[in-house]
Amino acid sequence: MSSDAKQGGRFGLPEWLTSYRSDWLRPDVIAGLTAAAVVIPKSMAYTSVAGLPLQVGLYTAFVPMIIYAILGTSRVLSVSTSSTIAILTAAELSAVAPGGDQAALLRAAATLTLLVGAMLVAACFLRLGFVANFISEPVLIGFKAGIGVVIILDQAPKLFGTHIEKGTFLHNVLATIRSVAETNPITLSVAVITIALLIAMEHYTPKIPAPLIAVGGGIACAYFLHLTAHGVSVVGNIPKGLPSFTAPSLDMASQLWPGALGIALMSFTETIAAGRAFAANDEPMPQANRELFATGLANAGGALLGAMPGGGGTSQTAVNRLAGARSQMAELVTAAMTLVTMLLLAPLIAMMPNATLASVVIVYTVSMIKPKEFKEILAVRRTEFIWALIAFAGVMLVGTLKGIIVAIIASIIGLAYQVANPHVYRLGRKPGTNIFRPRSDEHPEDESFPGLLILRPEGRIFFANAEQLAHKVRHEIEEVQPRVVALDMRAIFDLEYTALKMLGEAERKSREGGVRLWLVGMNPEVLSVVQRSSLGEALGREGMHFNLETAVTKYLGEQVPTEAEVIA
Repeated sequence: MSSDAKQGGRFGLPEWLTSYRSDWLRPDVIAGLTAAAVVIPKSMAYTSVAGLPLQVGLYTAFVPMIIYAILGTSRVLSVSTSSTIAILTAAELSAVAPGGDQAALLRAAATLTLLVGAMLVAACFLRLGFVANFISEPVLIGFKAGIGVVIILDQAPKLFGTHIEKGTFLHNVLATIRSVAETNPITLSVAVITIALLIAMEHYTPKIPAPLIAVGGGIACAYFLHLTAHGVSVVGNIPKGLPSFTAPSLDMASQLWPGALGIALMSFTETIAAGRAFAANDEPMPQANRELFATGLANAGGALLGAMPGGGGTSQTAVNRLAGARSQMAELVTAAMTLVTMLLLAPLIAMMPNATLASVVIVYTVSMIKPKEFKEILAVRRTEFIWALIAFAGVMLVGTLKGIIVAIIASIIGLAYQVANPHVYRLGRKPGTNIFRPRSDEHPEDESFPGLLILRPEGRIFFANAEQLAHKVRHEIEEVQPRVVALDMRAIFDLEYTALKMLGEAERKSREGGVRLWLVGMNPEVLSVVQRSSLGEALGREGMHFNLETAVTKYLGEQVPTEAEVIA
């Protein structure tokens, strides 16, 4: 049984707890406190992006983090919520609770979060952990960049102290530009100072929790400088105390499940990516299906106590790792600090300027937009650069939920394109060796053999790419006009019936045109399939060879003139 299966099927005491070492406690406590200074302000910031009361951010950094710490397989993953999940949540909540009624929003958030959790748990038992691999890295880069632009645009009016009526992306761009004329200069000053402080601290003092300092400074300025008297809006009342039971609404579930599916996919994708990225060499690698179970129960448990959808966060996990976390105990320390905040610090948070909160969101959202990565993709593969642009534009132009569908479709189309367009290389032999490699301008000295065309197709040959492969082979034959075509099959791991039939037809036509077809280097499975077919009968043993060296030797031997030909 694989380690993934073992991990996924055992839900007893967590492995890290049964093997906990006393020398881990101090670094775990330090890391947990450090991560809390980042997690708590950012969770509240992302909650504001989702259009929910700020205390929901505290609840999201409390219950889900405890549940994940007990069940998760990553030693250092820090679980609350993220900007991507926040904007997807905002889109769903605005559809089912457009009036902004707080009670309706909280019921909708509980329903959405419970659905996300249920889908993740169901995916665990269906062994669907591999699904995270269906979103390619270029598409994910484009999708996150698009999300980043949407979030920045959403928060921009708060920097100016203005308000706009939300609509489509283009509508929001124009409305934000028009609102600049109504800017509150004090609010803008608070925003500019906060952004400058965050950027400076991230650059010069990266070990100090910049979000905590910025939030603390904003609260202090609001209190001592009486900013509300100058038109600066603040967060307002935040209920003090523990979260209470929040009942989900079955009526809303029918409207929210499509969005929950998209959020569940992004939650798992971000969680497994962050967990794998920060796993140390001496730590177990996060197990996909167990992560589905852990994040699913974390969401489901959080839903009943007022949390919003969540998952592992890259930036907060990075802080946790760099601060020295050795186990999930660090997460429990972070959750404990969130509890202290809920019980004691809520009145202070209520005085935080909205411009400060928006500044925190924007500064940490900008990191999602990475032009350098777009440039790197373009330098390597132009096609995948196009998929990244499609995902980027899709989020902004058709909305976040439809944008994730566009991203997934772009990934699948990209995969289908690659599978349906297999490479076919013309090979030459490196002089003085038995090494055959694709011909290129870099190695013009490679040997070719008059009348022999050596081609190497790659990948699985099946109904979707058989015709395209045949077209490429025909093109090479027309250009070279060989007597023998040797297909190096070492890179073909499967030969499906449609492709086999196509290959048999190609062999027949080639033979009628005076060109023989040889198959070289087939693996046992492919060889067995060929031998049982009419193609195998047509080729015979003379048309199948163990490797290219033997095939070339046979071909060259056939070219030695007979005695009669020499006399003639």
